[in-house]
Amino acid sequence: MIRLAIGSLRRHRGVYAGTFLAAMLAVALLAGAGMLLFSVLTAKPPADRFAAAPLVVSGARQVSVATETVKHKKEGKTKLKRKVKNERLTGAGTLPADLPARIAAVPGVTGVVADAAFPVQVAGPDGMPLRGTDGAPVIGHGWRSAVLTPYQLRSGHPPAHGEAVIDADLAARGRVAVSDTLHVTTRTGEYSVRVSGIAAPAGRDGLAAQGALFLADGDVAAVSGLAGPTAVGVFARPGVELGGVVGDAEVYTGDDRVRADLPGALPDYVGPISIFGFVIGITAFAAVFVLTGTVALGVRQRLRELALLRTAGATPGQLRRLLGLESVVLAALAALPAAPLGIVFARVVAARFRALHAVPAQFSVRVNLPVMLLGALAGVLVTFVAARIAARRSVRIAPTQALTETATAPTGGLVPRVLVALVTTGGATAILTFVPLGGPLGMGMSFVSSALLLCAVAALGPYLVRPLTIAARPLGLAGMLARAEYRRVAALAVPLVLMFGINATMLLNSTLLGKLTEQDQVARDAVATAQVTGPGGLPLSTARRLVATPGVTGAAALLPTRVIAVKGGKPEDYPAQGLLAAGQSALDLDVRSGAYAADGVGASEAMVRQYGWKVGQVVPLWLADGVPVRLRLTMVYARARGFGDLVLPAGLVAAHDPSGLISTVGLRYTPGTAQRLLADFPSLRVTPAVGAAATGDASEQQGAWELMVVISLGFTAIAVVNTSAIATASRRREYADLRLAGATVGQLHRMAGAEALVTVFAGLLLGAAVTGVVVGAFSTAQDGALRWLVDPATYAAMAGGVAVLGLLAGTLPARLLLRRRGLATEA
Repeated sequence: MIRLAIGSLRRHRGVYAGTFLAAMLAVALLAGAGMLLFSVLTAKPPADRFAAAPLVVSGARQVSVATETVKHKKEGKTKLKRKVKNERLTGAGTLPADLPARIAAVPGVTGVVADAAFPVQVAGPDGMPLRGTDGAPVIGHGWRSAVLTPYQLRSGHPPAHGEAVIDADLAARGRVAVSDTLHVTTRTGEYSVRVSGIAAPAGRDGLAAQGALFLADGDVAAVSGLAGPTAVGVFARPGVELGGVVGDAEVYTGDDRVRADLPGALPDYVGPISIFGFVIGITAFAAVFVLTGTVALGVRQRLRELALLRTAGATPGQLRRLLGLESVVLAALAALPAAPLGIVFARVVAARFRALHAVPAQFSVRVNLPVMLLGALAGVLVTFVAARIAARRSVRIAPTQALTETATAPTGGLVPRVLVALVTTGGATAILTFVPLGGPLGMGMSFVSSALLLCAVAALGPYLVRPLTIAARPLGLAGMLARAEYRRVAALAVPLVLMFGINATMLLNSTLLGKLTEQDQVARDAVATAQVTGPGGLPLSTARRLVATPGVTGAAALLPTRVIAVKGGKPEDYPAQGLLAAGQSALDLDVRSGAYAADGVGASEAMVRQYGWKVGQVVPLWLADGVPVRLRLTMVYARARGFGDLVLPAGLVAAHDPSGLISTVGLRYTPGTAQRLLADFPSLRVTPAVGAAATGDASEQQGAWELMVVISLGFTAIAVVNTSAIATASRRREYADLRLAGATVGQLHRMAGAEALVTVFAGLLLGAAVTGVVVGAFSTAQDGALRWLVDPATYAAMAGGVAVLGLLAGTLPARLLLRRRGLATEA
C-alpha cells in the first residue's frame, strides 16, 4: 500500500502540488504560532535585580481567593473541596518596617538588605525624559540596596542628601555626567537631584528591563512615600528557615527571586498570552478550513482513476486507506520545508508586535523542537482527516464511471452536512445571543461565532451556491457550466467566503471599537475647556495646586490604575481611574444612576450588570498594592471605553499605586486663565486635544488587530489562488474538448472570466451574510445601534480586494493553461 501511495504521488505531481503547498503553509503557520505562544508562556525575566542575594522576602504580588465547597456522599460522608484562584497585582505592597531587623536576628543569617523600590519619572539636564533599554521604566532605590544586584560605581561617589547615582545605560542615553542635575517626579512630588555618581552591574551598563536611580537612604521615604521596604534581600548559610519570622510574606530563591521585584519593573506577558493565543486560533482555523477544501478538491480530480481501481477490484475501504496514506506521506514531506518557514514567520510576527508595543521589547522567539513537531503532527492529522472525509463519497464511485467522458462522485451526504450546519449555526447563535459581546470577551467571541458560521457555510456550500448560480443565466455557456458544476463553483467560492468573512469581521469590529472609544473620549472631555498634561504625569499635589489656580471654575484630575474585584471566587483585574473633582463638572461620564462622591466608588454599566451591584451597596475591592478596601457604590456611568470600569478617590489610589501620577487634568476656566497656567506651570501642556494615553493604547490595540488580519489575509489569499489553480488544472481535458469543438482561445478566456465572476459573486454574497450577522450583533451589543458596514471605505476595500483576487485567481491559471500549444491533442 505504501509503494502504491508513493507511486501515485509521483504520477500525479501536478494534482498534488497544490495540496503540498497548502499543507506546507498550514504547518508553517501552526508551528510558528505555536512557537510564539510557547515563547510567551515560558518567558521569564532573569533575577537580575536580586542576583547577589540567595534569599529574597517580599509581600504578596497577587490576590489569592480560596473557595470551599462541601460535597455530600453516601452514608453521610462529606468531602471538602478547596480551590484557590489568583490574580497578579500591578503594584507592590510594603513589608513591616521592623522585618529586616527580625530577619537579621535569625541564626544563620549573615546579612540583610532592605530594598524600597518605586517608579520614577526622570528628565535629564535638557528636560528630555530618560528611559531604560527599549523604553524600560526607571526604578528608584536606596543606595544601600545596590549590593543586591550588585551595582558598582564607575565614577563619582555614593549619593548624599539631595543627590543620586544612575546606571551607566541611563547616563549614556541622556548624556548625563557627574554633577549634572536631574528632575525626578514621583507620586509625592517633584525633586531636583544632583548626579553624584554613575554605577553599573558587572559586565554591562544596566539591566535589560529597568533603569536604576539610587537615592541617599535617608531620602527614600520622603521621595517614594513608602512606609517600609518592598523586598528584603537575605544573605544566609544554607538551610536557614525564615518561615517563622516573615509571617505572611513570601520567601523566594533561585529563579523565583524575580517575583519579588516591583511588578512595573518586569516585562508584562499576560496580554501577549491572549494575543498569541488568538493568533494560533486564527491560523489553526484557517489551516483546517483551507486544507480540508484543498484536499477535497484534489480527491475530486481523481474520480476517473478511483473508478478504474474499482474496476480492477479495489474495495471502498482499500481506496480510503490509499487516499489516507497518500495524504500522510504528502503532509510529512510538506512539513520538512515548513519547519524553517515557521521559525521565520514567528520571528517576523514577533518583531512587528514589538514595534506596535503589543509585547514587551525584551520578548524573543524560542525555537522549540517539540512545538515544531506538534505543528507538523497537527498538519499531518488535518490532512489525513480531510482526505478521509473527502473520500467518504468518492470511493463509492461506480466502476462504470471509468468508461464515461466525465466521472462524477456519487450523490448523497446531505444529512451529515445539514447536521453539521445546524450544530455550528446553533453554537454561533448561542454565542451572539447569550455571551455579553460588549464586554472584554466580545472580540474573541465574535471571531468564534464567525468561525462557526463559516463552518456552516462550508458544510452547505454546494446547496447555498446552487440557487445563486441562477444569476449566471445571462452569461451563456459560462452560466450553464456554473449551474451544472455548482459543486465546483462552491469549492472555489468557499475560500473567498473564508477570506472575506473572517477578516472583514475582525477588521470591522476592531474599527468599530476604536471609533466608539474615540467618541466616548471626546464626549467625556467635551465639558472641559482644556486638558492639561505633563511629561510622564503629575503628582497629586501639583494637580491640587493646578485646580486651585485663580480663574479655574471646575476640574477633573484622572489617575490611571488597576483594581481587582472578585466574583464567584475568581479575582479579576480591571482598569480604573482615581478622580479628583472640584467645582463645575469637567468630566462627563454619562451617569445613569447616583452621583460621584469623594468617598465612594463609581462603576460602569457593564461591570454593574456583571457583578449584580446596586447603588448604595458596599463592594469589596483590592487596590494596586493588594490592600483590600470596602467602598460604597455611589455612581453608575456609561462612558467606560478607553477610561476604565471603576472610579475611586484619587487620594486613595495615589497612596496605593506605585506610580500614583495624574495622567491628565480636565479644566474649566475663565478667559485669560490659560496664560496664567502656562506662567505658573511652564512644564505643563494646556490643550483642548484628547489626552494622549488612551489614544495611544487604542492605536496599539488597533495595530495588533490589523496585524492579525494581515496574517489571516495572507494565508487565505494564497489558499484562494492555490485552490483556483488546482481546479483549473483539473479542467485540462474539458478545455481541450472545447477547443476541438471550435471554441477560440478568446472565447475560452471570456468563459473563464465569466465563471470567475460567478464564483466571486457567490463568495462575496455569502461572506457578506456572515459578516453582517456577526458585525450587526457585535455593534448592537456595544451601544444598541445596528450597523453592518461600520466603515464603508474599509468594507469596500475588503470586498474589492477579495473580488480582484478571485477574478485573477480564476482567470490567470486558465490563460496559462490555454497557452499550451498541444492542448487540443490532449482530448
